[in-house]
Amino acid sequence: MPELPEVETTLRAIGSFSGKKILSSKVNNPNLRWKIDKNFDSLIRNIQIKNIHRRAKYIIFSFKDFYLLLHLGMSGSIRIAKKSSNYFKKHDHVELVFKDKKIIYNDPRRFGSMHIIKDLDSHFLLSNLGPEPLSKKFNSKYLNNLCSSSKTSIKSFIMNQKNVVGVGNIYASESLFMAKINPLRPASSLKLDECKALVKAIKAILRNAINAGGTTLKDFYSADGNAGYFKVKLKVYDRENKKCKKCNALINKIIQNQRATYYCNKCQF
Repeated sequence: MPELPEVETTLRAIGSFSGKKILSSKVNNPNLRWKIDKNFDSLIRNIQIKNIHRRAKYIIFSFKDFYLLLHLGMSGSIRIAKKSSNYFKKHDHVELVFKDKKIIYNDPRRFGSMHIIKDLDSHFLLSNLGPEPLSKKFNSKYLNNLCSSSKTSIKSFIMNQKNVVGVGNIYASESLFMAKINPLRPASSLKLDECKALVKAIKAILRNAINAGGTTLKDFYSADGNAGYFKVKLKVYDRENKKCKKCNALINKIIQNQRATYYCNKCQF
């Protein structure tokens, strides 16, 4: 699943389309997680994009009177092609056509979505989101206050989008390893200095992953067609029964809330 670094990588790759006009669009398959508006093309045809930005794992195209909200889902990706290109890949569901190029949305599992909306703050997908993990609002005091009354495991806690957005499964495991915190611990058991270490780790892991172009696992490639290279830097994720890169103990794998968790029992307390 594309996580925050993959979405940020995609955003940066299509950032040059800010200020450009969408001449037309083509919906090959409207049946994504939510069905694409039947008036999609007429709504965005000949409309200039004011800017493109990200909120959590959503890419937001801002227009004068509305927004296009894009989520990549489990297997979605975007690629850029020449306008004249007739090359069609299986699962190419939506094309946004510009003067000389086009943005193509591909999604094998169709868990992604495209919504045309009037207001961002009140939309059901955005209204209950926590702070951005790389923002100043996400700090040790904020995390410590939020954790203090929660019996949820710390890994599940930081993956809850209401607490902080964009910390997906891969980066949650990696951040907890960097912070030396066992993923099974109740969130309320963390002390302020541990919250400080975890916040620092989350920010560092996400920044490193963004700079590396994201993590390539199965379906994700960035909009320019390049694979992400953060996978080679993973310390615990997807390394069950392999030696810990710090202490040589074997990496453990458990299932938490139907998601795989990887950790070192020696390094993480």
